[in-house]
Amino acid sequence: MPDLLLELFCEEIPARMQAGAADSLRKLVTEALVERGLLYEGAKAFVTPRRLALAVHGLPASQPDTHEERKGPRVGAPQAAIDGFLKASGLASIDQAKIESDPKKGEFYVAHLHRHGRPTPEVIAEIVPAIIRAFPWPKSMRWGSGSLRWVRPLQSIVCTFGPETEEPEVVPFEIDGIASGDVTRGHRFLSSGAIRVRRLDDWMTKLEAAFVVVDRERRKDIILADARDLALAHGLELVEDAGLLDEIAGLVEWPVVLIGSFDESFLDVPDEVIRATIRANQKCFVLKDPRTGRLANRFILVSNLAATDGGDAIVAGNGRVIRARLSDAKFFWDTDRRTNATVPLADRLAKFQNVTFHEKLGSQYERIQRIAALAETLAPRVGADPKLAREAALYAKSDLRTEVVGEFPEVQGLMGRYYAELEGLDPQIALAAEEHYKPQGPTDRVPTAPVSIAVALADKLDTLTGFWAIDEKPTGSKDPFALRRAALGVVRIVLDNGLTLKLSEFVEPDLLAFFADRLKVHLREQGARHDLVDAVFALGQDAGSAEGATGTQKTLQDDLLLVVKRVEALGRFLRTEDGKNLLAGTKRAANILRIEEKKDGVSYGGGVDITLLHEPEERALADAIAKAGPLIATALGAEDFEGAMGVMASLRAPVDAFFEKVTVNAEDKALRANRLALLADIRAITRQVADFERIEG
Repeated sequence: MPDLLLELFCEEIPARMQAGAADSLRKLVTEALVERGLLYEGAKAFVTPRRLALAVHGLPASQPDTHEERKGPRVGAPQAAIDGFLKASGLASIDQAKIESDPKKGEFYVAHLHRHGRPTPEVIAEIVPAIIRAFPWPKSMRWGSGSLRWVRPLQSIVCTFGPETEEPEVVPFEIDGIASGDVTRGHRFLSSGAIRVRRLDDWMTKLEAAFVVVDRERRKDIILADARDLALAHGLELVEDAGLLDEIAGLVEWPVVLIGSFDESFLDVPDEVIRATIRANQKCFVLKDPRTGRLANRFILVSNLAATDGGDAIVAGNGRVIRARLSDAKFFWDTDRRTNATVPLADRLAKFQNVTFHEKLGSQYERIQRIAALAETLAPRVGADPKLAREAALYAKSDLRTEVVGEFPEVQGLMGRYYAELEGLDPQIALAAEEHYKPQGPTDRVPTAPVSIAVALADKLDTLTGFWAIDEKPTGSKDPFALRRAALGVVRIVLDNGLTLKLSEFVEPDLLAFFADRLKVHLREQGARHDLVDAVFALGQDAGSAEGATGTQKTLQDDLLLVVKRVEALGRFLRTEDGKNLLAGTKRAANILRIEEKKDGVSYGGGVDITLLHEPEERALADAIAKAGPLIATALGAEDFEGAMGVMASLRAPVDAFFEKVTVNAEDKALRANRLALLADIRAITRQVADFERIEG
């Protein structure tokens, strides 16, 4: 079957836009083809700094033919109705229509329409220009006198279509004077002249010969493998950086990996600052000495040029820029060390009085004081010294006013640790300065030291309560103050450290519900069954029904760790035969109650009349519930969820026997009401643990 090759050749596409553009091109073109009945076998997008391309394999030569039966007016209808039918159907005269009969409606006209599918090149020539003109670049530009907007000036278009066994044809169309063709160009400096291409394999082979590696992932593999090999040849290790690798792959079409060096005196600067300097300014990798574990005075750069001098001039030029930038970094580092050695912390904190955190939430100084007070309160709950937690919170953000962090914001916190160590502060304060921002994402590590935990929780809780108070909450996909990340950070700190913490002591009920949502997301991402999570959380949402048989049910969102423990214990219980059968019986009881309560217009509660328990099975069930209720409550009070589940298991047999032997909807109204009350007791006692009605199965 025929294949499509599309290449859009232009000036350099910003690296940050390339991956998204490739995905968009593939999605837009393939969806447009499918909408028009052109199904395909496979599609792959390619992107380099100067081209965006797509190959679609296994397309049909044309759209499928279509058959349509269109019903018209009755025979003898007014001429206006017949004329309208002819126009809509594309018929020249009513004689081209057939007459069909209906026993009720009589005879009427029917048009049997057969339309031949258009050739695929014709369809492609229609959809591709429209996609190019409306392409969703984050930023675009116009040039010259044309109307087309593109990320950078578009220079040529390749668009060919045909089977592997034949010479493909050019799909003809034009956009702002740029006509489609079968000619592209290779590397800007290493190749010259036009290159005529036919289909995907021909395009890739010829461009590789013209010093262009069109596959982004292959460019990344080349860069990473060559960088590792070059580092190993010098007895060093590459400090890998996935984000930097992505960016560099978007800057080069023909990657050439080189190694350079800088003066050893710069190694006095912290490794992270050296790495940030070299990464930000020159897009270079740094190397580590495996003997010391610290950075070596070498760097790896990736050139887009195979130079005749082996890259010496390129290395020298990058080295000069890196040395200049490292000189700046060393100056900032030395300045901060001198300042911190002479200026007391109180004076440094005073500078934050003139820094606004948020116009409605005051200055950074006021925020730091709030965090310090909250960290001191939290400290006993997390096993930290209150005085030390307060000192750490007051110090933690002091590096925000330093020269190094001003130049490299990404090392905030980390520099706080370095400066604290230089000042000889308690190691726990130094560690808290670095870790109080953590975790900053789902893969970031969680602080485990008690003082760090206290400051990290205080920092995030202050952020959340503050923005909640001024009604700056996340909406939809918008979260400008990263409040979801802050809440998830609290969740992970609590769970990973096994902390029993009542959040209701620190946040308002509406914010507590936000934590519940974040915990749900976290548990589901960890593989927990969504229905079990919902069943446990329902206890806190349905206050009336969550009271259970004892009336002592707590709002579970108040303690994140207990929620997790309960979900895990419930999951294990439901994997047992007792759990599965009790779930079935409980859901049956709930269904009967729902139907009868709706029919009767009342809500059946507990309060079973023991004198109306005629059958031995209903007496046995009532006795089992009465016995199990206090035992479950005691186990839950001791946070012994496994024990509570064990007691629940004892209900399985009497519940099964009840439904096997007892008719709930008895003719005697008093007897029926009493048995429905017994079902309500089943519902209530199980709701001490979870809302079984929300559990699937």
